[in-house]
Amino acid sequence: MCGIFGYCNYLKDKDRKEILEILCNGLARQEYRGYDSAGLEIDGDQPGEIIYFKEVGKVAGLRKLIAEASIDTTKTVSSQVSIAHTRWATHGPPSYVNCHPVRSDPKSDFMVVHNGIVTNAVALRQVLQKRGYTFESDTDTEAVAILTKYLYDSQPDKNITFTSLVKTVLKELEGSFAFVFKSVHYPNEIVTARRGSPLLIGVKTEKKLKVDFVDVEFAGPEADSKTVDALTPSSPSARLAPPTSGPKMLRRQSRNFMSEDGMPQPIEFFIASDAAAIVEHTKRVLYLEDDDIAHIAEGQLHIHRLRRNEPGQQESPATRSIETLEIEIAAIMKGKFDHFMQKEIYEQPESVVNTMRGRVNFDGNVITLGGLRAYLPIIRRGRRIVFCACGTSYHSALATRAIFEELTEIPVSIELASDFLDRKTPIFRDDVCVFISQSGETADTILALKYCLERGALCVGVVNTVGSTISRETHCGIHINAGPEVGVASTKAYTSQYIALTLMALQLSEDRISFTERRNSIIQGLRELPAQIKHILDGDKSLQELATGVLANSRSLLLMGRGYQHATCLEGALKIKEISYMHSEGILAGELKHGPLALIDENMPVIIVMTQDSLYPKVQSAFAQITARKAHPIVICNDGDDGIQKNVKTIRVPKTVDCLQGLLNIIPLQLLSYHLAVKNGFDVDFPRNLAKSVTVE
Repeated sequence: MCGIFGYCNYLKDKDRKEILEILCNGLARQEYRGYDSAGLEIDGDQPGEIIYFKEVGKVAGLRKLIAEASIDTTKTVSSQVSIAHTRWATHGPPSYVNCHPVRSDPKSDFMVVHNGIVTNAVALRQVLQKRGYTFESDTDTEAVAILTKYLYDSQPDKNITFTSLVKTVLKELEGSFAFVFKSVHYPNEIVTARRGSPLLIGVKTEKKLKVDFVDVEFAGPEADSKTVDALTPSSPSARLAPPTSGPKMLRRQSRNFMSEDGMPQPIEFFIASDAAAIVEHTKRVLYLEDDDIAHIAEGQLHIHRLRRNEPGQQESPATRSIETLEIEIAAIMKGKFDHFMQKEIYEQPESVVNTMRGRVNFDGNVITLGGLRAYLPIIRRGRRIVFCACGTSYHSALATRAIFEELTEIPVSIELASDFLDRKTPIFRDDVCVFISQSGETADTILALKYCLERGALCVGVVNTVGSTISRETHCGIHINAGPEVGVASTKAYTSQYIALTLMALQLSEDRISFTERRNSIIQGLRELPAQIKHILDGDKSLQELATGVLANSRSLLLMGRGYQHATCLEGALKIKEISYMHSEGILAGELKHGPLALIDENMPVIIVMTQDSLYPKVQSAFAQITARKAHPIVICNDGDDGIQKNVKTIRVPKTVDCLQGLLNIIPLQLLSYHLAVKNGFDVDFPRNLAKSVTVE
């Protein structure tokens, strides 16, 4: 959940001030991934000299530190590499020594930035300490940096290439990670690697690239099986084996980065955990896959594979495509809004349209999900549908479960990805497993995906981020097209996931004539959604007054509803917890008498969802129960509902089809959570202890 950024320029003059600005901007764009501390390094004035800037807290503090430093910012270089990092602490508290880049020794022979967790770092640390190496930080990353130095020092002739050295390091590591390595022994070279954490490389040139892909260099077929098997240590005694010459590489000439006359051309490379950090510089990016190792030197980019796949497994493609980013720089700026979360709440009238664009024919009542088309017959024949997700994505599955079961008549189960793995849930070949993730990089969800792939289930991805791990590794799927979401508390991704899953249920039922009327009513309800969302947003001022009035001094809050609105209550409670730090709990109204009713009195704030559907009388019963215990509930109800008593505080929302009502009902709760956080002076976009993309377990 940390943010990695690296910058390389070759035959392109840049002064030190410009390089520092590029690094800081790259970190600022990824600050939602972690904001405990930030750091960067650049080359000093003398060969082998490294200048570090590290600061606990946000990138703004790092900028201030750089501005106050007494260094020559006018020095210009034509070729250099530098790395930077914004941290979300996993090993060791936020501090100067725990801040990345992490060095191998005081001379900075090797420097590393890292996203993820090395699970065998403790064992590596013990082995290296016995060999006389000292550690200055609490991080798992330092074990990797010192291991790199140890393996380099073990080489008698020091002729090993940087790529081979890093490859040997990676063979010793367990866990999930993305790394960028730099070394004074390999000036102007950089090596990156990923396993389970996102990493992409942006390419910027003055002239058009000759080809739009990069060849992958695999271990040669002449490498015997023992060499390949040795990539993973088989016993404790195998740990820290020094590098060997290893298998010969099948090298292809890198055709991409030459000019038309065959000469090297000026080029810049940008390495990042997220495309948002790159888009202001270039839209040409290359996504690394698991076990890819990228080496950049002298204006050339080479990609190597850490290992060949086992016999019977599908081999990784022989090229990595250089793709064009669709996002615009304006999409990741706050514009007129005070916070990204506020902006993303207000973007929902457009984001829901983008999710439906090209997929819904409102005149013919036809749904077309191109990413699922070839797999629809298999899904319809499935024995059950298993949704697997975390947090807000889990709630979007819960919100649409009932309409899936109604329209498909297939049993649906919903799993939290972490619990799904803990239970070793039985999965079979006739199951359809749907994995939902805004980032497409959620660690628990990816592990659950791999678990289901191994068991032969059809795997469907529902993600917002094109090129993410889940989008690449699932058999088919849906991109929700909500646009970049920077705020840690997910808002527009929830409503777009809600719609994408509803569209999936609608398309799966298109062959059933008996559901035609029901399907058509839902599709027409989708048509009206953007205007209805805008109507709710127009009432934002009354929600602000609610946050600064009735709920101003509350320490706890209960949200209750039933049926389709159970997910609304859970998601609303999560938003309030995430950013206002108020204890909040979503309760199924049908369970009141089984325990939660004991909490109700005149001092307990309650929000009850009483929008009109088939369960309306049952929710009225719950309302009567809590008011009989002196509660003063705030009621989310439909416009024109005259059944609510005049003295009851209400939040009015437009009426729509029952299965879409939760999509409208969640928006006032998003706004309410936002205003509660602002009232208390909390940082809305960067809530404590949380980060956006959860790439560690």
